[in-house]
Amino acid sequence: MADQYAQSGEDKRPTEIPALRWEEPPEGPVLVLLDQTRLPAEEVELVCTDPSALVEAIRSLAVRGAPLLGIAGAYGVALAAVRGFEVEQAAAALAGARPTAVNLAVGVRRAQAAHQEALARTGDSRQAAVAALDAARALHEEDAEASARMAEHGLALLDELLPAGGHRVLTHCNSGSLVSGGEGTAFAVALAGHRAGRLRRLWVDETRPLLQGARLTAYEAARNDMPYTLLTDNAAGSLFAAGEVDAVLIGADRIAADGSVANKVGSYPLAVLARYHHVPFIVVAPVTTVDAQTPDGASIEVEQRPGYEVTEVMAPQVPVSGAGGGIPVAPLGTQAYNPAFDVTPPELVTAIVTEAGVVSPVTAEALAGLGAGVRRPSAG
Repeated sequence: MADQYAQSGEDKRPTEIPALRWEEPPEGPVLVLLDQTRLPAEEVELVCTDPSALVEAIRSLAVRGAPLLGIAGAYGVALAAVRGFEVEQAAAALAGARPTAVNLAVGVRRAQAAHQEALARTGDSRQAAVAALDAARALHEEDAEASARMAEHGLALLDELLPAGGHRVLTHCNSGSLVSGGEGTAFAVALAGHRAGRLRRLWVDETRPLLQGARLTAYEAARNDMPYTLLTDNAAGSLFAAGEVDAVLIGADRIAADGSVANKVGSYPLAVLARYHHVPFIVVAPVTTVDAQTPDGASIEVEQRPGYEVTEVMAPQVPVSGAGGGIPVAPLGTQAYNPAFDVTPPELVTAIVTEAGVVSPVTAEALAGLGAGVRRPSAG
């Protein structure tokens, strides 16, 4: 089950309330999550004492973002093992909680494999549980390191493509410390630019239907004193037309073997706009987001979310009457098309930035060679 308790947090930075942490109070180990559905109004934490609570937190988007989902999935397997739940059953439920985000299944499999290996070797369930927890902690640490390297590679790429500096960057959804063991993926690049004095403006798409840009990216940008401006998703075209965007930076939930990128719905239209206006469209994601088992974009399973996320507005602490717990904004019975993601083909992607380096142009061959080094684009 999951219990909630609030944090005051008025003068806290995001790093002081981590998106996820493992704790071991006297009553037994727990996984503590910052409930992202309550931000920015409240900094509230969920305490998960069993895998089913974590599955629900993942489905409700209380914990979200590709890298963090992988970490959460690994800790979920460890939680099952430590607390005596059926590990294989818990692993299957966790891996299937959100089908598009490949990192979730990767993290689950890593901790599950560590558990199975230790159990087979020692026959001791306690040692197997320790092995699963060690695997989760290692993944958590590796993701923080990967985040720092992605920021470094991404900023170097921006400086190469835009040598004049003063970057005006458009981002979509949320890709900062709330989705990572470190400072994030795409947002981490913008943050590195800000710290280096080279970020002139961060344009933040509100990101329909759950407003992760408005609620979460603006929250992180404000707390890092970044120059940012929020805009509705359908205002992005006017920004491009006015020449106000120098680059687009987004994250990814799955990258197919051919370089097709699944990211929060609304990413593909930005790629089309960027191509028309000759603006670099850059995807920032860890190597674990590249799924060699998914051959192309058409093979990516796109998660369909409930229609009430479109027909209602979610507003924490506001009296509600909608079926999904929100304020109705459409007539009763309205049907809604609500895919969580869309897919951008590789020919519209200028570069994919990973902790291993930069892939550009984006091809299946270049992605397959990530482990052996990647090619850097020229400024031209």
